[in-house]
Amino acid sequence: SLSARNCPWKMNQLPPKSPLASPVSESANSRVEALDNLSMDSFWLEVENIKQSTEAEQEECSLADVKTQEEGEAEAEWLQDAGLADLLGDPGSDKDNLVLLSTLTRTQAAAVQRRLDTYSRSRRRKNKHPVRDVRDIFGVVSPEEKAAEKEESSPDPLWHNLRTSNTQRKNQDYSCTVRNPGKEEVFNMDVAYSEQAAVLLKGSFLSESRKLKDGNALTRFKIPKGRLGVTRIGDLSAQDMKKIPTLALIELTALCDILGFELKRNKAAKLKTTEKRLFGVPLNTLLENDQKLLPNTKVPLLLQALLSCLEKRGLETEGILRVSGSQTRIKSLEQKLERDFYSGLFRWDEVHQNDVSGLLKRFIRELPAPLLTAEYLPAFAAVQNIPDLKQRLQALNLLILILPEPNRNTLKALLEFLSKVVARENNNKMNLWNVSTVMAPNLFMHKGLPNKIPEGKEKQLAEGAADVVRMMIHYQDLLWTVSSFLVAQVRKLNESNSKRYQFCDKRIKNLLRKIHADKDKVEKNQGEPSKIVKVHASLLLKDSLEVHLNNATRVADVLRQFQKNLCQNGWNIVNTVNLLK
Repeated sequence: SLSARNCPWKMNQLPPKSPLASPVSESANSRVEALDNLSMDSFWLEVENIKQSTEAEQEECSLADVKTQEEGEAEAEWLQDAGLADLLGDPGSDKDNLVLLSTLTRTQAAAVQRRLDTYSRSRRRKNKHPVRDVRDIFGVVSPEEKAAEKEESSPDPLWHNLRTSNTQRKNQDYSCTVRNPGKEEVFNMDVAYSEQAAVLLKGSFLSESRKLKDGNALTRFKIPKGRLGVTRIGDLSAQDMKKIPTLALIELTALCDILGFELKRNKAAKLKTTEKRLFGVPLNTLLENDQKLLPNTKVPLLLQALLSCLEKRGLETEGILRVSGSQTRIKSLEQKLERDFYSGLFRWDEVHQNDVSGLLKRFIRELPAPLLTAEYLPAFAAVQNIPDLKQRLQALNLLILILPEPNRNTLKALLEFLSKVVARENNNKMNLWNVSTVMAPNLFMHKGLPNKIPEGKEKQLAEGAADVVRMMIHYQDLLWTVSSFLVAQVRKLNESNSKRYQFCDKRIKNLLRKIHADKDKVEKNQGEPSKIVKVHASLLLKDSLEVHLNNATRVADVLRQFQKNLCQNGWNIVNTVNLLK
């Protein structure tokens, strides 16, 4: 184990860099048999460097307790993050809630329905008082109860069929990811990814060999220009972009449901606050401070300076990023930057390139929360479990859209720099796989997130993490594209502000009917009964006027009813209006 003595990094429970100590997984689900053991040396070396640089920093590794979520809690958080908090009974905009539901596809609506059903069942169990029954004592369960229990656990026939299909498919060999290596394929963004996956579920995944280290073997994808064209992140207005993460979360969940993968999300662990101004400071705080100097700054100025220095003097350096600088010098440089960076007195031309690359990696690791966010880091890591390359890219595309804007912009700046490093491979001897194996530990290891790794899975998970970084570097143009189907959903949301949609999907209709039925039931029980009052106006009306009053009754409603009675008793409209005035 490489775990530091004083710092509880569970991710450091990794084998040493010796290839003999890294067992090759025999599992059919492993997609990395083509890798030779030596290719992961950079990964284990980087892990060792991280361990050495943090061994003496026990005070900075204080972890908050990570509490396990109770049943239904994860579903409640998901519904809130998906912009559907109103379904939980919380006060909110019912109109916005219904409009969002109206834009969902069949698979997206099914994903919402499943989480709402799970949440509702958990609430019923919590509120239900236990009843002593003779069958509880003797453990007798009737066949009817068994059938009811089974039906409750899988209320959705579509979901049941998908689960059965996925269970059968898990026995197949998923050892491949590259389809038509070196050739160009169409990457369809007009149809929701989950809908495409549901169609593919009827067929079978392609099974071909994989060569992770050979960048030329990677499939090239082309995004066809559809009716809405190709929309990049940044093309949409800030107001429209705010709607994308919730839609992307719903679509990602639907896609994972179809593929049979659980979308796990962490709760952010709180670390001790720091008095530093640059390293170990949240991205939002960094950007707020930077924007006081340069308005509209989207990437931290320190990161921009580090990348600029490396681009000017480090791209041609052999082993850049892989060859570690002096830990003593790096620590000293960090202190000088804290003191002199904002004053402009720091001399970049006096710093060795390998020390700058060490500062870059240290900046990423020292962020209080992972750059890929504490919440979605497990989801990024789990992408490696999706057998099909195109579907892995679809999941990554949605995850990047879900990221907060500061994290997404910072990640893009980093990936653009890493692409430039790979482009100088002939000089710096750092190909795509080398760069990926070096950067993976810095992106996926974080002291704020304890994560137990199953014994014997270290090598597979390490290679999978490096593969995810490799895809983000190589396919970043595709990943920073907003799918046409999401743009269409945003447009529909905007149009729905002044127009009511007819809900054609049967599943959405049923979901909305169920929501309204529950709400009407609650309102009926809580609301006051309407009262009837009699208005006597003997000079104007022969009989008294009966008026039904409730919480919604307005003065105008009473006057309108009074006017109607006057007209029925022979008053003309002019005299009636004058009288009411």
